[in-house]
Amino acid sequence: MANIAFPVARLQDGTLRQLQQLEQRLREETGEEIVLVAYQRETVNEEGTRR
Repeated sequence: MANIAFPVARLQDGTLRQLQQLEQRLREETGEEIVLVAYQRETVNEEGTRR
């Protein structure tokens, strides 16, 4: 049986900037402190191998 893990995603600089711009836009629209978090889905099988 495989286990699912969600470690924090490692984003490239351009992608991180886009995420930060979206955070800023959401803050301006809502007036709230918005923080977006990116996770990467990993499947770990019984042998401990990640997919």
